[in-house]
Amino acid sequence: MNGTGCNSIHTAKKMHCMNQGNRNSKSATSFDALPDEIVVTVIAAVAASAVAPADLASAFLTCKRFWTLGKSRHVRNKVSHLGLAVRARNWSLHADRFLQSCAEAGNIDARYLLGMIRFYCISDRNAGADLLLSAAFGGLKEAIYSLAVIVFNGSGGTRESRDIGAAVALCARAASLGHVDALRELGFCIHDGYGVARSVPDGRRLIVLAKAREMAEAATGSASLSGFTPLKKQDVASRFMVEWAERRRAENKEGADRDAPHEGGPSDGQLRMCANKLCGREETRGREFRRCSVCASVHYCSRACQARDWIQSHKANCAQEQAL
Repeated sequence: MNGTGCNSIHTAKKMHCMNQGNRNSKSATSFDALPDEIVVTVIAAVAASAVAPADLASAFLTCKRFWTLGKSRHVRNKVSHLGLAVRARNWSLHADRFLQSCAEAGNIDARYLLGMIRFYCISDRNAGADLLLSAAFGGLKEAIYSLAVIVFNGSGGTRESRDIGAAVALCARAASLGHVDALRELGFCIHDGYGVARSVPDGRRLIVLAKAREMAEAATGSASLSGFTPLKKQDVASRFMVEWAERRRAENKEGADRDAPHEGGPSDGQLRMCANKLCGREETRGREFRRCSVCASVHYCSRACQARDWIQSHKANCAQEQAL
């Protein structure tokens, strides 16, 4: 090949590189030219549709601009409850600060989750109750029902601090917003005349209605095309609390084995977990939760949890207890 041919190839390669660089430069310039408001709207849409915290982290790490604008109040306010669903094994100061920043931005799902973590896991009762109250004022039915359970039991206080009438009113509010456990709890209260005028027919009707709604929700979840049923907001908090308790028991296993009584279950000074394995609530004082009136071997934070656990496992276990 002569010198002229070599020069032509070299020139062509140089022009191709220049054109490629110009295209990349134009793309970068076009993105940089977008107003911050548009970019924030895009990130907020991603945050609102996140199905795991990793989705949100991946979006923030896309580029420096996403990382910077992702810290805006608008984006933090829009993060979905699944995007907030940190696992207990990943809990850290960074996770706490992230949930706190979302809560301060007005995200009621973050206020609910962080409130449950602080009230039941970290034992920061006042801060946890304030966050739950804020989420309840925002209309979050899960927060309203959680407050009802706290008021029913006088959690964080004494037995005398219970307010059954107020708890029933909170259950009624949460039930009106579609919370199944609140509807079931309200049905039991009306059936038994607990904090409200007794009406056995009306109580039974609400209990049956709660069961029907629960079955409808389960059928809808199992009929999903993907076969994946996303965690509900209440489930996200319960999963964290269950994992937190399991991790704590594993860390303290040696001491717990040494101090545990040989018979009769936990001693009076020990705090019990709700026997519904999907709940995760723990007593805030001794003898706070009510026990099964038949076998007296398990304890529940609410009648709703007791009804769930009866169907899931305790019906057979309770019968075995009575047979012994």
